[in-house]
Parts: sequence; structure tokens; C-alpha cells
Amino acid sequence: MIRVEGLTKRYAQNLAVDRISFEVEKGRIVGFLGPNGAGKTTTMRMLTCYMPPSAGKASVAGFDCVSQPQEVKKRIGYLPETPPLYPDMTVDEYLLFVGALKGIPAGELARRVSDVEERCAVADVKAKLISKLSKGYRQRVGLAQAIIHNPDVLILDEPTSGLDPRQIMETRDLIKGLAGDHTIILSTHILQEVEAMCEQVIVIAKGQLRAIETLDSLIARGVGAVDVEIEPREGELNFPMVKKVLEQTPGVTTVTQTGEVRNNRVRFAVESSAGHDARGDIARAVVGANLNLNELRSGLEKIYLELTGTTPAAAVPAAAEETEA
Repeated sequence: MIRVEGLTKRYAQNLAVDRISFEVEKGRIVGFLGPNGAGKTTTMRMLTCYMPPSAGKASVAGFDCVSQPQEVKKRIGYLPETPPLYPDMTVDEYLLFVGALKGIPAGELARRVSDVEERCAVADVKAKLISKLSKGYRQRVGLAQAIIHNPDVLILDEPTSGLDPRQIMETRDLIKGLAGDHTIILSTHILQEVEAMCEQVIVIAKGQLRAIETLDSLIARGVGAVDVEIEPREGELNFPMVKKVLEQTPGVTTVTQTGEVRNNRVRFAVESSAGHDARGDIARAVVGANLNLNELRSGLEKIYLELTGTTPAAAVPAAAEETEA
């Protein structure tokens, strides 16, 4: 459904996207994951024909993004990080306007508007000016305009950016409900977004592809590796006791201190037996020992940080490995 081969974008001396290649199968939700400045938005803009690549090729539903941009645009729905809304229109007026622009026949337009308003849960505000809507509602209206012409592919750039926790959950549920009917690629720098919504993960950093994996395989790589930060609830830190609590946790095989004791706190890297997720046992053991668990970082988060170069990188699978620029 989406095919990218050696896609590159250069701005003067800045190489924003460096020869990335990947494919997205029909009906899947794929997370395009990387830190801010990794090249995600630039890639989205090339896939939506907003800007041409400097080199390489990209196609959507079999149509080339450079030589057949109008055919590509007919088959995609795009939600940029800031939804393209007209604040002086009502929701109804805006969606009717967008639907007409996207070529929906006049006889079907009202029905399509009503359908997407229900599907995106904005029917209750359809008569309101967009300028009067909350950010969560504006995001839903943005999704409604992206799907009003029933596109094959949805491209969503940071779809939950700036939303509060409740709005994030609602938007995630809405996006997951669109899967199957649409192929969805969403860009984000937040690991939890990928865990909550995606089946496959494409990791990018510094414009380079770092990994293409299913979410399950990425999680499996991280199972058994946990970072924890602990402090006593009162009094001075008893380092031997804290280490012993972790070592005696069921399934734990190795406990290694990863930094100096600072502000009465200590950090450990905890390894557990193959295939065993010890996070719940660790949390219960620490709290049961009258200690504060300040941070428990999962193995998946460690893998992500290593792949993106935020921490010293571990070995990357040959299929995902890229030469640094």
C-alpha cells in the first residue's frame, strides 16, 4: 500500500532524510517513531506530495508521489500536526467545504458529512464555530476531514500532540477504530503512542532508518531488562538492603548499579530470566520493603533509546543497521 525506496531529502547542507526504505501493508497501523528532529514530518510531507524528495522514490496505492501526485492525493487522508481548520466556519460548513474540494458528488456529500461526524464523535458540536471548540474536538474535526472521502491511506502527524490525558485516550480509540478500513501510518516521538495503537514500528533517528519491526518483536527484545531508581521513604539509603531486595525478587538474575548515589537515590539495571517480565514483581518488592520507586523504565524504552542514540547503542540487527552520516 505504501512503498518507500531510498527516500532522501536535503536542505542545503542539512540531510533531513537519508535513504530510508520501508513498506506498509494494507489495513495496518504503523508507528513512525523517532525523537523530535528525526525526519518524521519531512517524510510525511513527501508521502503526501507536499514536497518532492531530493532522491529516491515513494508510492501510495501503486501511484508515484512525484509523477502522479493527484492520484496519490485522491487516495490519502492527511492530518498534519496542526489540523488545517477554518475557525470562522461551523463544523458542518467546514466538512461540507472540504468534501466538495475532495470531489465527493453533491448527492452524497451531506450523507458523508453526517457519517464522519458520527464516526469522529463531533456530531454534537456540528453547529458550533470551530474557533469555539476545545483542542480535542478540533483534533477530531481534523480526523473527520482526513477520512471524509474514504481514502485508502491515512497519514497522521503527531495526532495526539497537545491533548490532555482524556483527549489522548479518546483519540487513540478513534484511530484504532479506523484500522482495517484504512491503512494508517502515524508519526510520533512518544513511545506510549506506538504501544497503544500500532502493530508495526518504524524507528528513525537523525534522518536514518534504525529498525523496522512488529511491536511484539520489539517488546520481546526488551523483556527482561529494566532500569529502576529507588530511595528510602525516610532516613538514609541502605544500599546493601536495597540491592538485596532487588536480587531476591522472583525471576531476577542480575542487579547492577548504574550510577552514584545522589540525593539519597540509587539507580540499578535489573536483568531477569529469558522471557520473564519482572516489572510487577520489582514494583511490589520495592514498595513492600518500605522504599519509594521513583522510576521504573521498561526494556522497550531502553531499546528505543538505544536505537535512536539517546543512550550508548547496543547492537542493532543487520536488517535495521544504518551507517552514520
